[in-house]
Amino acid sequence: MEEQEIIRLIREKNEQGAALLLRHYAPLMRYIIAPILANEQDREECLSEAFMRVWEKIDTYDPQRGGWSAWLTAVTRNAARNRARQKRSGSDTEELTHTLASREPSPEEAVLQQERSAALQKAIGRLSPQGRMLFYRKYYYQQSTAQIACETGMTQRAVEGKLYRLKKNLRETLGGEVHE
Repeated sequence: MEEQEIIRLIREKNEQGAALLLRHYAPLMRYIIAPILANEQDREECLSEAFMRVWEKIDTYDPQRGGWSAWLTAVTRNAARNRARQKRSGSDTEELTHTLASREPSPEEAVLQQERSAALQKAIGRLSPQGRMLFYRKYYYQQSTAQIACETGMTQRAVEGKLYRLKKNLRETLGGEVHE
């Protein structure tokens, strides 16, 4: 069983365990972090922090108390919440960096942003009408999953599943990383 193999390797502090954890569980961890942290850089840093916590605290995992996914979810969620708390308290020096740096993108960055935006619009245009509607409601209008489910007559799980598949499809279309 792959889950048991990953746990064993991490307990042995074998780096192959970390690679397998990343390959098999990064999408789940990103999914957990995303609604808690809005900034992409914060999410990636949090993902790294969560991996480190799993690596360091693997001995606290007890299969008798709960499943691996539940434990991993709790570790990831707690890492994201701690990071969000740090951001709210202003303990990061990031604010100072942002006020000192120019807010205007360089000409190269502006062209890249335009190209990315055009590619995203094209990819969204290829989605089914229902897929486009779900995508815009969640990511453009920032409606909650519960609100979308209520207004469309779907269950929250169905909305979450469709959104997960939409993001995966868009990531593949746009050439991003997809972990299975």
